[in-house]
Amino acid sequence: MSKPWVSIRRLKEFGMLGMNCRNVDFINRYNQRKHFPLVDNKLKTKLLAQEYSVPTPGLKFVVREQHEISHIEQQLADLDSFVLKPAKGSGGKGILVVTGRQGDQFVRSSGALIDITDIRRHMSNILAGLYSLAGSADVAIIEDLIAFDDCFVGYSHEGVPDIRIIVFRGYPVMAMLRLATAASDGKANLHQGAVGVGLALDSGRCLKAAQFGRPIKLHPDTGCSLSDIRISGWRDILLLASQCYDMTSLGYIGTDIVLDKFAGPQLLELNARPGLAIQITNGRGLLPRLRHIEHMSLNRRFRAEQRVDYSMHQFAEEGSATQSADAG
Repeated sequence: MSKPWVSIRRLKEFGMLGMNCRNVDFINRYNQRKHFPLVDNKLKTKLLAQEYSVPTPGLKFVVREQHEISHIEQQLADLDSFVLKPAKGSGGKGILVVTGRQGDQFVRSSGALIDITDIRRHMSNILAGLYSLAGSADVAIIEDLIAFDDCFVGYSHEGVPDIRIIVFRGYPVMAMLRLATAASDGKANLHQGAVGVGLALDSGRCLKAAQFGRPIKLHPDTGCSLSDIRISGWRDILLLASQCYDMTSLGYIGTDIVLDKFAGPQLLELNARPGLAIQITNGRGLLPRLRHIEHMSLNRRFRAEQRVDYSMHQFAEEGSATQSADAG
């Protein structure tokens, strides 16, 4: 049996945030339930982002009723590539990515070919609630496909990488890059086998990387060194994440951001109940950072730029110390 990465005692020393503490002390306390629909529904998130001038993949159209599906080929006629997703889906379920066409057929991100009948069936399943939370009726969103940024060439299998940033009371507190693999079927889902890369808040450089909760140094499919990763334009990415607090009034959120080759950072979606695996990819716990922000005097409202600069400075030494320790 392989040796575990860290012991339970070490996890406590790292200040690991547990699920109960997350739910009681942070989600229940800082996220008013009336605001949850703003992030649980991707269409509402997108429309809200447009209102606040937060960049997000362009919305092409929305399918709300089953009768609309019978003539859907007319609306898709001018789209060579697109993403079809449920508004209320979670964990990447129900997302269909079309990267091109071959005659009357559509090319999926995996290279597989499907036809308009497959598109109609998928839309019908979305509307029926097959992928939505609690199986409730849903709507189908068709949006622009993200153009793969060249900085990620060799670091992802089929799918587009995304950056998860935990934002607490408007302050970015931890970040990671999620890279798709063959094991995750091209999806940036850690539970399915995607690679998580912890990112230093001061610079966007790689701190650690893990797959299935265990440390790795190379991407399992491409062999590229993960330690070479450093995200350019890092402050702008943190700023986008911080602005989502002002946009939603949710105190504890996970922001998922993608980098478009032409449009730059784009908000993909928000999560009012972000998972805890980001701590494994960073090799440290969230709790000390959360308590630090919690105990700050926040009597006046700081701008997003000020909050980002504070986080980059306050948590910079921790990132540097971690990397130095790893090098030793």
